[in-house]
Amino acid sequence: MRDPDVPRLPTSPGFWRSPLRGPWFTSVLGLVLLAGITVLFVTGLVSYAAYNPDLSPVNDKTPDKGILGFYLFAWPTDPHWLYRLTQGVHVTLGITLIPVLLAKLWSVVPRLFALPPARSLAHALERISLLLLVGGALFEFVTGVLNVQLDYVFPGSFYPLHFYGAWVFFTAFVVHAVLKAPAAVRNVRRMREEGGGVGGDVRGGDDGGEGGDPGDSLVSPRPGPPTVSRRGALWLVGGGSLLLFGTSAGRSFDGPLRETALLTPHGGPDPGSGPNGFQINKTARYAGITAAATSEDAWRLVLTGRTGTVRLSRADLLRLPAHSSSLPIACVEGWSTSDQWWRGVRLRDLAALVGHDGDPPDLFVESLQRRGAFRRAALRANQVADPRSLLALSVNGEDLSPDHGYPARIIVPAAPGVLNTKWVARMTFGDL
Repeated sequence: MRDPDVPRLPTSPGFWRSPLRGPWFTSVLGLVLLAGITVLFVTGLVSYAAYNPDLSPVNDKTPDKGILGFYLFAWPTDPHWLYRLTQGVHVTLGITLIPVLLAKLWSVVPRLFALPPARSLAHALERISLLLLVGGALFEFVTGVLNVQLDYVFPGSFYPLHFYGAWVFFTAFVVHAVLKAPAAVRNVRRMREEGGGVGGDVRGGDDGGEGGDPGDSLVSPRPGPPTVSRRGALWLVGGGSLLLFGTSAGRSFDGPLRETALLTPHGGPDPGSGPNGFQINKTARYAGITAAATSEDAWRLVLTGRTGTVRLSRADLLRLPAHSSSLPIACVEGWSTSDQWWRGVRLRDLAALVGHDGDPPDLFVESLQRRGAFRRAALRANQVADPRSLLALSVNGEDLSPDHGYPARIIVPAAPGVLNTKWVARMTFGDL
């Protein structure tokens, strides 16, 4: 039976009875999130810049970003694995931090119900930042995980929702960190000095709020019997993070390691074997590509530039000077491949065919793709000029398969996978 002396409403401190809650436990989790979420935010912004959203409307999935796009810069082509690194870290770290985030929210849930709602202006700002922080964190992690799973069911487009949500969340995060980080550091330091340490009893040392205000105390006035030590709780959280890391990080590698990524749809075995047996983000069937449209008789590449328009068959392209590049494919969902050996015609050589000798201009690429996002994409002049940027005709010594973009596809160093357009039909060089 329920103890009649235990309050029934969550607004009463006595309602929350876990002896594990306290400033020290919350502070440790908070410091981990302070570092982790900062990396998440920075890699997210950098990865958004990789799309060159201010280059062309077709690249910009958040056209109303306004002042929030102040940091955008021309995405470089060196190092060639840059996007593979930034987006891989962003997604894998986000998944790994889920247990830490949930533990942190559990540790501070009494504060969401504390009364009165505000005792001062500073306290009111903290409560508002806390509500925005909790709501923003849940929103960002949920939408991110749904996008990684490729079955994105959240209402609205992922790109603007995740982008705007990130700014709301991080703003609240910064306000909360400014208010709480000094106290969090003091709590951890005090526990070490007093000898409580990680393995101390759950009741010891947590005798006040993070900010020293008894009204903010996370310690229950009627704690239940201890069930786990701080060390055990942190091992549980850390073990959960390691489990998620181990079942998702393999998506960034080829071979057996990819099979360990059980939580991610692109984390399974490579699709098939042989030269074309590496990961893809969409199949020819999904994109509406037919054999008739890509046949030797039907398909032509249309180049447009300063001197007019040129039409080339695949046989014509094969007669042009060929070059090779070893480059990976990296996708926004966080998965990537190792370097693949591509062979084809340099983009800057194609630009020269339509009058753009010397420094080539920006490039607008259109695909035969009938459905799905990024049927068209724009590349910056620095990407076109890079000698490793190709209109690829083969990969790993074999003609492209239909799923990898036959008869021709774009491959550019450090670019997101969706900008490496497959089933290319038209290329327009010049002002976009």
